[in-house]
Amino acid sequence: MRTQVAIIGSGPSGLLLSLMLAKAGIDAIIVERKSRDYVLSRIRAGVLERGSVGFFDSVGVSDRLHAEGYVHEGFALSFNGHKHRVDLQKYAGKTVTVYGQTEITRDMMDARLERGLTTIYEADDVAIHDFDTANPSVTYKKDGVAHTINCDFIAGCDGFHGVCRESLPAGSYETFERIYPFGWLGILSRTPPVDHELIYANHQDGFALCSMRSANLSRYYVQCPLTDTVNDWSDNRFWDTLRARLPAETAESLITGPSIEKSIAPLRSFVAEPLRFGRLFMAGDAAHIVPPTGAKGLNLATGDVYYLSQALIGYYVDKSEKALDTYSNKALARIWKAERFSWYLTNLMHTFPENGAFGRKMQLAELGYVFSSDAAVTSIAENYVGLPY
Repeated sequence: MRTQVAIIGSGPSGLLLSLMLAKAGIDAIIVERKSRDYVLSRIRAGVLERGSVGFFDSVGVSDRLHAEGYVHEGFALSFNGHKHRVDLQKYAGKTVTVYGQTEITRDMMDARLERGLTTIYEADDVAIHDFDTANPSVTYKKDGVAHTINCDFIAGCDGFHGVCRESLPAGSYETFERIYPFGWLGILSRTPPVDHELIYANHQDGFALCSMRSANLSRYYVQCPLTDTVNDWSDNRFWDTLRARLPAETAESLITGPSIEKSIAPLRSFVAEPLRFGRLFMAGDAAHIVPPTGAKGLNLATGDVYYLSQALIGYYVDKSEKALDTYSNKALARIWKAERFSWYLTNLMHTFPENGAFGRKMQLAELGYVFSSDAAVTSIAENYVGLPY
């Protein structure tokens, strides 16, 4: 089998890259170790920057996004029992759109199917070869039969635990990581959202987040110890904890109900650099992880895909390798700015017991400053809606 670009992973970054390449007439095959249903079962955040929405527009997969997504012109930070709104339209001149990552993944999968593009699901023993030469390849087994894909380039879009980064030679890249001493316990419930916009809550007992998927589907989170398990948290305990961490007027309007999904996600900041290794390019979670506080995970992946697609289009259409050579540095410059913002907001809004009373006072002083300074709130708004490419 032969293709121009072999893409490992059918998450959002791999799907979007394939569609952007197809639009430019570049052939790509996606190889995915899991089933389509498994990929779609993964619950992820759904705050999309304007730039990400533009990329989905450009490849024709955004009709349902615009019909069902929610355009938000702001969000709230609460502390000391009061809610303070960050007006994104006023301070950054842009908005964000709330639309589940699972849904945009489904939209892109459907588009590939409708356009006759090849995706190989449930591929076993996926391996990449000779990416440091001009003749890379990918091997896998399907239903017990061995297959080889010869290609010009390999795109590693296979996530944090994927085979691409695991295949890199020792010492060929450097990692930077921060593991946070807590996780997010999240639930999904068939209840109306407590507010029409997201609420990020700073409370002495821990962080909380109120989000939504639709008019009758809410997503809520509370900070919890990493030693906790889902079984430690009954629905009643979760709702009581969430109420206690919200401003009183918000807590009073909270409508509760049975959880239909419940999970605990650890928080980490992670970057592996560089992003290019011969003819192998890393993108998305394979290259970086951010805490979900800043809503940057999916948006960073779309940024990587923008730079990588432009580099590959430049190679095939313009016959130039210049953009291939600069991909890593361009993407990493944006990645580190998003890492900084996610780190900042995580430190600002969560409880760190080791920081003690002094650390708590510093958080409150910073939050008070943010909402007394147009410059400070503008900085938060600009980063939240997404920095320029």
